[in-house]
Amino acid sequence: MLKFYYAPKTCALAVHLALEHIGVPYEPIQLDFSRQAQRSPEYLAINPKGRVPAIVTDEGILTETPALLLYLCQRHPEANLAPLDNDFAVAQMQAFNNYLCATVHVAHAHRVRGIRWADDPDAIEAMKKKVPQSMGDAMALIENDMLKGPWVMGEQYTVADMYLFTISNWLESDGVDTSKLPRVIEHRQRMAKDPAIKKLLDLYA
Repeated sequence: MLKFYYAPKTCALAVHLALEHIGVPYEPIQLDFSRQAQRSPEYLAINPKGRVPAIVTDEGILTETPALLLYLCQRHPEANLAPLDNDFAVAQMQAFNNYLCATVHVAHAHRVRGIRWADDPDAIEAMKKKVPQSMGDAMALIENDMLKGPWVMGEQYTVADMYLFTISNWLESDGVDTSKLPRVIEHRQRMAKDPAIKKLLDLYA
């Protein structure tokens, strides 16, 4: 059985949703970040990065949200959560998911994890002030150029939708003017009706 490591208020929600949709047996293991559980020797032996999500499989350990999402789609093609019959479309989905991972999530992290990039309190505060603009700009690109609609990939619902939903829930706390993102917000509202999301959302509050 898969072991899935997650923590509240993290992007692990996207992978958690994929696991629920697929219906594969898994053991969810919650880490308490307030007690630095992600830095414990036990967890660092699983993921030396000290972050979530992580999945322990029979073949080894996997980390990084885009990789985990694709792995689950490939292992369970019957779930139809990726356009696996079209290599180009899969690459497009991965490009979207990697943009969320490498650009959008990093912009958000400058508000809540500024210590990763600076020790100077003034520098950290300056990073926080920049987040409404940097997150807003990143999401505007998704709004205007990347969200094909009604789902990220167009007509097919995929794990990219789960990932976008996860990150779009951070917009208000990041100070982003969501009135400029009507398509992203409409997407979030539709996603919120998903029974899997209703089941899991309290775990990530």
